[in-house]
Amino acid sequence: MDERQALASFGALSQDTRLQIVRMLVVAGPSGMAAGTIAEQLDVSPSNVSFHLKELDRAGLISQQRESRSIIYSANYEALGGLVRFLMEDCCAGHPEICAPAAKVAACCTPAPAALEG
Repeated sequence: MDERQALASFGALSQDTRLQIVRMLVVAGPSGMAAGTIAEQLDVSPSNVSFHLKELDRAGLISQQRESRSIIYSANYEALGGLVRFLMEDCCAGHPEICAPAAKVAACCTPAPAALEG
């Protein structure tokens, strides 16, 4: 991830509703959530959620997939992991053991090679 993409990601996450949406989608896992469900859980209007989902999609932090009449949104784990890795680059002045817990979290967001093939 380059600095420009990191700034776009942080900009998108700097709003409380969008941060809540990303956290909800991370919890939901790869199956994601429909926009209507997200709106209900956040107790905001569908148009409000739609606006925020568009911003998160533009930043590359979420993805969308049409299923019948619904659009299902899911977290882009690779992008989220890349954001953590961007922050942790050149970590700890030669003491990687300090950063090990954060590096482990970032690694969990990278798809396994087998998942990339299929």
